Amino acid sequence: MSLTIDIVSDVVCPWCFIGKRRLEAALELYRERNPQASAPQVVYHPFELNPDLPREGILRADYVAKKFGARGYSAKDRLADIGAQLGIPFEFDRIARQPNTLAAHALIECARRRGVQGAVKEALMKAFFVDGRDLSDAATLVDIAADAGLERKEAETCLADEELRRAVAEEEDKARKMGVQGVPFFIFNGRLAVEGAQPPEVLFKAMLEAEKESAAA
Repeated sequence: MSLTIDIVSDVVCPWCFIGKRRLEAALELYRERNPQASAPQVVYHPFELNPDLPREGILRADYVAKKFGARGYSAKDRLADIGAQLGIPFEFDRIARQPNTLAAHALIECARRRGVQGAVKEALMKAFFVDGRDLSDAATLVDIAADAGLERKEAETCLADEELRRAVAEEEDKARKMGVQGVPFFIFNGRLAVEGAQPPEVLFKAMLEAEKESAAA
């Protein structure tokens, strides 16, 4: 039975992007240790850092001023340094609009059903943090998802599906009720949870511990 890794995260969370890269490094450690093992099954789950934002989003400058005050986004330089070490060229100054991410999460759910969830998740994060694209714009979201492997018509249908958005919001609500308050949040084999963008070695150790617990059970 392959290892399962559930990740609760948001596409506009820089630490979630960092956590994704660190998980990829941990997965490489796992493959080196277990070359004959099946690849772990990675599934992304929704979490909105700013669920109260309007669907059309707001100006990034207004968002930063409201959330961080006069000091601004003080972690920007630190995040840029960490990102550079992981191959993420953060371009925070390119971001003009802070989106409501429910539509993006609906696309990610559609992508899961089609086997391209990881690619769409990566593409959305890169579009926001590196290219400064507006994730509140439906046409932009469709372009990003289509380029990442989700069929264009299906992406358009997903964005228009209000029932899907409600289902995604309900899944997010379950995560909050389960105690998820910060992201990224990793769950290994449905048994062992790790919060935060921990170093690859920590995530790798959690994989091994989760496997031991599952075997013992």
